[in-house]
Amino acid sequence: MTAVTPEKALPLRQPADDGPELTIVPHRRPWRLAAGLAALVPAAQFAHGLAVNPGWDWPTFRAFVFSDSILRAVGTTLQLTAYGTVLGFALGAVIAALRLSGSPILRTIAWTYVWAFRSIPLIVQLVFWFNLAYLYKRIGIGVPFGPTFASFGTTDLLGALGAAVLGLALHQAAYAAEIIRGGVLAVDAGQLEAAAALGIPRFRQAWRIVLPQAMRGILPNAANEVISLFKGTSIVYVMAIGELFYQVQVIYGRTGRVVPLLMVATVWYVLLTTALSLVQYRVERHFARGSGRGAPPTPWQRLRAAVTENEEERA
Repeated sequence: MTAVTPEKALPLRQPADDGPELTIVPHRRPWRLAAGLAALVPAAQFAHGLAVNPGWDWPTFRAFVFSDSILRAVGTTLQLTAYGTVLGFALGAVIAALRLSGSPILRTIAWTYVWAFRSIPLIVQLVFWFNLAYLYKRIGIGVPFGPTFASFGTTDLLGALGAAVLGLALHQAAYAAEIIRGGVLAVDAGQLEAAAALGIPRFRQAWRIVLPQAMRGILPNAANEVISLFKGTSIVYVMAIGELFYQVQVIYGRTGRVVPLLMVATVWYVLLTTALSLVQYRVERHFARGSGRGAPPTPWQRLRAAVTENEEERA
């Protein structure tokens, strides 16, 4: 076998400068286009039915969608959602910390709480808290199994709205605890070891190192839970609280216009869920700064990118 010397090596082939200019033809996808057009047919039929079917009764919809009773009900729904979210995630953070603690007693108590409140349906929990006065007439503060220093009547302390907030918060805390625990466990343990080697206090390790990274995994699931809680507030109609769905039921029970009143509730749920989704995008973008994957695009950025891509393909 003879070695090839640099003098005997073949020269690289240079591209010809005077060759014909190639035309770039975009890849054709006829079946994808046909599937998209076929999907538009039932969508167009549904939109046409919304416009011309008299059963939707749009005049009744317009008469009630911004009425005072509906707006008050929307405010009650938002109030229940806000209280349930704040109290639920605050308690969920404590339960998650207990589940991550080194004490087997605290871990067992936290696990039992999560197991119990995830096993019992929300509507059963709400009815139970609404009837708490049947079991406990008064609630006292004092020495355990000893004298009581002060007591309060359960009926005066916990009304219908308070029972609803308590039930929603306790139910939400069980799911929030698992979401927070999963986000914390997703952070690499080596970073805590490095922080401890540098002498950083444990509280600052959790606040400045673990939490910002854990929030990237917590936020998507937490936002889903908040949206689910917002829609789940409709269950409190069993307690005769004037939230959105209960108020819609009252109105169509009086007027007999079931479909347009259900559309009123549907439109409000869709609008408010969309607003919560936009807040989720903004918060996710804030906590995604500095990460390798980058900040998630907003819906407007996605739409603009799609339009730009279509224009480049046509060009």
